[in-house]
Amino acid sequence: MNKTIEEINGKIRNGEAVILNAEEIIGYVAEHGIKKTAKNVDVVTTATFGPMCSSGAFLNFGHSDPPIRMTKTWLNDVPAYSGIAAVDAYIGATELSESEGMAYGGAHVIQDLIDKKPVKLRATSYGTDCYPRREIETFITIENLNQAYLFNPRNAYQNYAAATNSSKKTIYTYMGKLMPNMGNVTYSSAGQLSPLLNDPYCRTIGIGTRIFLAGAEGYVAWHGTQHNPQRQRLANGTPSGPAATIAVIGDLKKMSTKYLRAATFYNYGVSLYVGIGIPIPVIDEEMVEFLSVKDEDIYTEIFDYSVQRRNKPSYGKVNYGQLRSGNVELRGEKVLTGCLSSYKTALEIADVLKSWIIKKSFYLTNPVCQLPSEQKVNVLNVLSEDEL
Repeated sequence: MNKTIEEINGKIRNGEAVILNAEEIIGYVAEHGIKKTAKNVDVVTTATFGPMCSSGAFLNFGHSDPPIRMTKTWLNDVPAYSGIAAVDAYIGATELSESEGMAYGGAHVIQDLIDKKPVKLRATSYGTDCYPRREIETFITIENLNQAYLFNPRNAYQNYAAATNSSKKTIYTYMGKLMPNMGNVTYSSAGQLSPLLNDPYCRTIGIGTRIFLAGAEGYVAWHGTQHNPQRQRLANGTPSGPAATIAVIGDLKKMSTKYLRAATFYNYGVSLYVGIGIPIPVIDEEMVEFLSVKDEDIYTEIFDYSVQRRNKPSYGKVNYGQLRSGNVELRGEKVLTGCLSSYKTALEIADVLKSWIIKKSFYLTNPVCQLPSEQKVNVLNVLSEDEL
């Protein structure tokens, strides 16, 4: 018998809902089977916590006296984009400080704001009749911003590639430090806890889905950039590489730096660690089959990041059980593995979200629109005017 989200919310409201996290459901299904699980369990909480570069925040500073139409804006010397309106700006997580370079960036500004630290605002303008002021320098805090909300164009990647390095020198990438001669393999995924791996065809995750976002309530705003749902998949629905993505939005003023943290990748740049939790309603037996996916059932591909081309050489596929064990076999030798994301924090987020639902402070939502199931991902070609 199928269940609706309205029926599940009713059970939450009455204190009757059975809620498990994405780790617990695996053992439950093994013990009770698909049919009984579909009948007894109502919600499974999923989560991930890892570096998500495609992130940032919209800020509204309010008007000064006399007013200014900000055209160039810096926050703690990090450029923010001001081509929106007079006193609105978007600070990108990966933007670097003009004075400190890779040591400080947009992600650090966002973290400082959440921690209620003063942030230096500097802006310039060409001046107009209605906005005569040409420059301003002051300090802001998150309390005196009119609005501050996180808007991340691409988060919670549905699987991602693992990385190694066949060259003779150490290289530094967004996948971390890669040792020469395939000295290590790095990856970034919560595997069996990951939201989009537990609902691989996005049957219940769509535009308008309420989520845990960095310690606060947030929403799926759109499909994410580079959304690639047509990636080849296994029988359990999981793709073998980067596939679906989501764009998310939430109130920065309510977030916590426990689940939203700046990071500097040596010799690469700045990123933002984002904590996302998504409740998956157990609407039928098929969802149970998806939700019982284990690390050993999810595969990714190991690519050679020393090759500076879009199509990198592959060294085969490996499952997350193998990756999480601490080593994998490459060319007949054991190679150490390291994870950039935190499984421990992802599990904590899944449990926090579970507690919110049990306490009746968080209810599930029906998507107002499904994410695209077919979408072409284009490649940027370098063309001359004569080739157009």
